[in-house]
Amino acid sequence: MTLVGFHCSQEQISPKQLLADVQHAEAAGFAAAMSSDHFFPWSVRQGHSGFTFSWLGAALASTSFPMGSVCAPGQRYHPALVAQATATLGQMFKDRYWVALGAGQNMNEHVTGDKWPAEEDRRRRLEECADLIARLHAGEWISRHSGYTTVEDAYLFDRPDEPVPLYAACITADSARRAARWAQGMITVNQPAAAHRETLQAYREAGGEGPVMLQIHLSWAPSQQQAEEIAYHQWKTHTFGPPLDQDLPTPQHFDTAGEHVPLESVLEGAWTSSSLDAHTEWLGAEAEHFDALYLHHVGQEQAPFIDAFGEHVLPALA
Repeated sequence: MTLVGFHCSQEQISPKQLLADVQHAEAAGFAAAMSSDHFFPWSVRQGHSGFTFSWLGAALASTSFPMGSVCAPGQRYHPALVAQATATLGQMFKDRYWVALGAGQNMNEHVTGDKWPAEEDRRRRLEECADLIARLHAGEWISRHSGYTTVEDAYLFDRPDEPVPLYAACITADSARRAARWAQGMITVNQPAAAHRETLQAYREAGGEGPVMLQIHLSWAPSQQQAEEIAYHQWKTHTFGPPLDQDLPTPQHFDTAGEHVPLESVLEGAWTSSSLDAHTEWLGAEAEHFDALYLHHVGQEQAPFIDAFGEHVLPALA
């Protein structure tokens, strides 16, 4: 049976409230959770950006289900620190934590003052970081002065008995094919015209192993008008594809770019309906292809969504 989890959107909800939301989600019947990791929100309207690794410690300590997070090592996070942070979570919460590594976005990474690299350099940097993190998790002592990242005498004294699973966060088929070389699983997001299934297919055809997971942006409310208003208010700046979504630097840039986005474009990327039966049908179709679905209600108030889906959608999917 496909696992159905709750997505924790750090960009949209304060850390304190999000902690209560993830506890609520477990009590309502969600089987797992995952968290984003942002320095900036997608829009000034969203208005939040808690520090994910701090939040994860509290969230894992106050729940009992498995949890993962995305992370972009190489610029904002040195890979040795990612290895240390993830190994600590893995040791404290045995078999409950995974991390999905991605190439990142300028909006989160430019804050270091380092130049935002070209796409090919970002992908090579990710592959290098994934290798370094895996080797540190395996107990190697590492010094490295070539490539994209300098490492000087790095070693992790505290590690879990089994290394934390290193998954890949992929959007395109090309990134999925490359990730198949190193990843132990993959997560992608729902896209218009079911392009996420092409990403899945590319990962498997390239020899990618491990679980395949889908994060699903959706909007639900008691009325169709409310559901559409929530989606448009919160998620219209998330409709851009590469290179725009990779290269814009601040929430203000995203808000300016999103001024004239039509509602129809938002609804292509965020599955929006007041019908719980419609959401159940959409999710059931994806459950045939993916090992786990992480549901992201794009509104800032999560409790009504959690209760409605916990009572009606999760039992139907099960």
